[in-house]
Amino acid sequence: MKKRYLVLLPLVLSSFTHLVNPVGFPDIFFDEGIYMRRAMNTIETGNPQEGFLYDHPYFGQLILAGILQITNYPPDPLPTDPSSLQNLYLIPRLFMGMIAVLSTFLVYQIAKEKFGNNVALLSSILFSVMPYTWIFNRILLDSILLPFLLASILLATHFAKPEGKLWLAPLSGIMLGLAIFTKIPAFVFIPFVAWLVFQKRKKYTDLLIWIMPVLLIPMLWPANSIFLDQFDSWIEGLLWQAERSTSVLEIIGYFLIIDPMLFVIGMAGIIYSAITRNKFVLFWFAPFMIFLSLIGYKQYFHWIPIIPILCIGASIWVLDLPKNIKLLKSKPIHQLIISSIILFGFSSTVLIIANDVSYNQFEALSYVLENLDDQSTILAGPVYSWILYDVFTIENVPRDYSMILFGPVETKRITVIADPHFMQNLQRGYELQKAYNNTKSVQYFEGGINYFDTQIYPYTNMNLVEEAWSIDVRKGDWK
Repeated sequence: MKKRYLVLLPLVLSSFTHLVNPVGFPDIFFDEGIYMRRAMNTIETGNPQEGFLYDHPYFGQLILAGILQITNYPPDPLPTDPSSLQNLYLIPRLFMGMIAVLSTFLVYQIAKEKFGNNVALLSSILFSVMPYTWIFNRILLDSILLPFLLASILLATHFAKPEGKLWLAPLSGIMLGLAIFTKIPAFVFIPFVAWLVFQKRKKYTDLLIWIMPVLLIPMLWPANSIFLDQFDSWIEGLLWQAERSTSVLEIIGYFLIIDPMLFVIGMAGIIYSAITRNKFVLFWFAPFMIFLSLIGYKQYFHWIPIIPILCIGASIWVLDLPKNIKLLKSKPIHQLIISSIILFGFSSTVLIIANDVSYNQFEALSYVLENLDDQSTILAGPVYSWILYDVFTIENVPRDYSMILFGPVETKRITVIADPHFMQNLQRGYELQKAYNNTKSVQYFEGGINYFDTQIYPYTNMNLVEEAWSIDVRKGDWK
């Protein structure tokens, strides 16, 4: 295969892993419903800000709203059977898959520019086939910001070349500014990309034209809060986000559950880069890892911005093994090791993404829609509430069940979609406990996850798709 066509292999693999079963696996996650609801709110009101909660900037919902508008979303009329309801997530999930394919291409190009074709091919294949890749299918801000971050790094890398054009610097800044405008933690990469830009001519004017869009684009967020006379709410939102905290060991544990192979070879690559003083790898990885360790609420998907460099670092280490281990100087043995890693990752990924684990979520929603009670408030998580309210225009649907903690229920009866997320939140307040205790189960939807042994790898991944565990639809009186 000619070198210029090498990129096709990881792109084909990435297209398969991300587009073959976009809605069936993984389950529909709580946060995905939030971002879909905000996108629909943007379409309906023209304002990306929903209420008084300031937790993330606007670019994520603006992109999603644009995609939904282009595709004339949602379809009308819409049947209420589970398969049709499941398709409401098809367009945004396909969009996320295409973003992941684009990110694969950018990983290849970055690695090629810095380390050559072999590292580019292996790192982009790892990025395409390792089990961690299924997380990119979720509708998450971390996945949306990734191609902008990668594009910023790639453009800065091209700018740093002797023949690099001046316009590449501000374009790189725009890309990083959009990444930060999607989710604030992307600011951690400012020193790394600034280093790439500065190392060409070591002129501060280069940094100035680069950093202006990096800073100005995210400023649209607080500027809008001032326009809406909600700047105090913006400050409160930032402080609330900073105060939430979990241990970095917890998300390391999640990484090991999802993809122990990538974690081991990725960290080996980081250690090897430290030994060989590979500044590019270290400057990308270390600041974000320090940030994760020190502050902020952490979830397993917060690894996403450094997954590319873990793949690149792992590839450098694996390809350099013959230099350090005499036995691996034999080309067939070395190639066998590389092939085994890829085959293990790809087969593990296929075994989990081939399953439809979200279907029972839509069975539960279908049941609620087909047994509507006009005098009942429907308490459901964001996964369902935006469909009930924005698609089927049903009244008495709070944007999520926690709203009853802050305001009254106006009806005498309630319907509760008691999914695992609802059950985990019962201790948040008396009203949620009352909603559960005052209702009785009318229909129970068993999750397909229950048929897997989640103690055996790769089905340990099923522990991270818990929204699709069994769902209990309950009805009863509120007052």
